[in-house]
Amino acid sequence: MSHVLCGLAANSALPTELVDRLIAVADADTAEELAGREDLTRAQVLALVARVPETAVRLVHEGRLTEADIDPVAQPDAALALLDEGGGPPRWARLLANDPDRTRRERLAACPRLPADVVEALVADVDVLVVAELASHAAREVTARLATHPHAEVRRAVAGNETTPPALLAALLTGAGLPAARRCLVCDREEVPFVHDRECPRPDCELPPGASCDGSHESTVLAVQEAALRNPATPAEAAAGFVDHPSALLRWTLAARSDLPPRVSGRLAADPVPGVRDEVAANPAVDSALLRALSDDPSHEVRRAVAHHPHVPLDVLVRVAGTTRIGPTLLPRVAAASPAEVEELARASDPAARMLLAQRRDLPARTRDALAADADARVVKSVAADPGLSEGQLRAMVDRHGSRVVAKVAANPHASAALLEEITRHGNAARKALREVARHPRATATALLACLVDDEGCRRAAGHPALPLPVLLELLDDADWQVVEAAAGNPSLPRVVMRDLINGFPLAPVRR
Repeated sequence: MSHVLCGLAANSALPTELVDRLIAVADADTAEELAGREDLTRAQVLALVARVPETAVRLVHEGRLTEADIDPVAQPDAALALLDEGGGPPRWARLLANDPDRTRRERLAACPRLPADVVEALVADVDVLVVAELASHAAREVTARLATHPHAEVRRAVAGNETTPPALLAALLTGAGLPAARRCLVCDREEVPFVHDRECPRPDCELPPGASCDGSHESTVLAVQEAALRNPATPAEAAAGFVDHPSALLRWTLAARSDLPPRVSGRLAADPVPGVRDEVAANPAVDSALLRALSDDPSHEVRRAVAHHPHVPLDVLVRVAGTTRIGPTLLPRVAAASPAEVEELARASDPAARMLLAQRRDLPARTRDALAADADARVVKSVAADPGLSEGQLRAMVDRHGSRVVAKVAANPHASAALLEEITRHGNAARKALREVARHPRATATALLACLVDDEGCRRAAGHPALPLPVLLELLDDADWQVVEAAAGNPSLPRVVMRDLINGFPLAPVRR
């Protein structure tokens, strides 16, 4: 793998004649980068596929190859990609339904609009994983047939398919009215009773961690129930019966449903497992009374989920903000706050509440300016990236709060070149500040050179067009491959240098 070539392949300034040359020397990694270029001509697309056939799949998904460009016998993966996009003729699907490679038949089973005879062939496939993949994507009439399949893995796939009839989903959830499954992936491969080691050392083992079977296929039955509980087409009344199930995983899955009766959500909000309560707190369907109760939960994650809820009462949010680390994010409830609520948050005595408001970028100028002049550095840090702030306000922030705010000031899109240089010279300039400067479009050569002392700052600066050319050329030989790729991808790299770099790699024969 050549990191120089990979970087050049992504370079937006690479002229078309050098794209041609790069295609001619490309390895698989370089070809993958080239396939992502939007400026490839049709001739270049075809040349790239001839050079590295594996790129055909990506080029199909990006709409760069058509049915006329693909031979399904020589390029079965590209043919599958086009079928997956809803293209390709039925004869391709019929051909691939008999492919000896099971993984290709699995991928075919996930394709839309398959001919009826191909669906029937996949239903009867000798490999249960192919049938299960079909069950995950098939239409209602097929899932209705496969719900009673003797293999539990197929039933798990049916349980996750939203086209499966609700009555059958309820039956899969409880097992009522269905014949017992006779096989699962565990007893297909191991002598029962068997419990799969979660740290299984066998490199070729495909069983999921903890899979088990004592003859009742218990781990797969649990997976069927989980899939049905996660499926929104499963009737809510059937799902609600699992509120006291001994499996925390199933209760956790149940808690995410948005169609549960309030009494069920209330029971789950008192669950002994914090993850279950966390899921309840994040559920957009729960009411404000339940959110108010969960706001005092001992679990930090539960309280954090309450804060992120779009309908949390504002007073609850303010209280939670004072006891919970929420992070630098615009919360949905704050984003939707009315003008009166904005004023309420701006006047809050707790700086944690003002900090939440400061994440908004559509505040009235008077409110924004008040937050920019706040005495608390956390509030100022939150508002520092607002593009409406003036140069004077940004400088005042740095003067008052120093290293606590310089990174966010450097991230402000209107920070001046001079200010960015001053930030790199700041006595306690944080590494985060250097990284923000290194990717700022206004960064000067002087500022970028100061960023090279930080590993991530160097990677970002290597791709910046303002980096001095002598330094850029040195970075092409850097020990860090990410720096090399960024430098090779720098649009300021002279054309002659690009040409010489590509010509340093010998032409290799086209793969057939």
